[in-house]
Amino acid sequence: MIRTIVLIGLVAVIFYCAAAGSVRADEKNHASAPVHLRAGPPATQELSDAITAKDAAVFDAVFNTCDLDALKQLVADNFEFYHDKDGLNETSGLHFIEDIGKHCERIKQGVDFRARRQLVPGTLAVYPLNNYGAVETGRHNFYAIEDGKPDRMTESAQFLHIWKNDNGQWKLARVVSYDHKLAQ
Repeated sequence: MIRTIVLIGLVAVIFYCAAAGSVRADEKNHASAPVHLRAGPPATQELSDAITAKDAAVFDAVFNTCDLDALKQLVADNFEFYHDKDGLNETSGLHFIEDIGKHCERIKQGVDFRARRQLVPGTLAVYPLNNYGAVETGRHNFYAIEDGKPDRMTESAQFLHIWKNDNGQWKLARVVSYDHKLAQ
């Protein structure tokens, strides 16, 4: 009985050492294999200018003109909007455009106030997403616009926008709006 236990233990040690030796050999081969690291594509002024212009067009259509036809050209069909206050609150471009249209109607009826969005200077950054489009980040402030009164800051927030280059047309595909802080 003791012999059997010792024999089993010896066989286990032999298998362990053999396995460890082969692992070490594999590790050695893996360690000497060439590593293929690569940097992401470089940010360019041309990309930044293109996305900055599209960003301005989206916010102009939403806040300044309520131009739903222009907005349709700027938003991807599979658009998604994530908001720290509401979670996932838009799940398609069509749904987003319909909601903006309802908001514009409420403004006309005096239920909602008009607003404007202003980028915080120096916070906008644009980076390419290889084989897809671009990511845009920054901080913006929102203001209530009321007739006969100075614009009143209501809140500020950070944003992350994912832009898809759809056959040469930039479409806003994802929005993450977070870190909303009420104005003091």
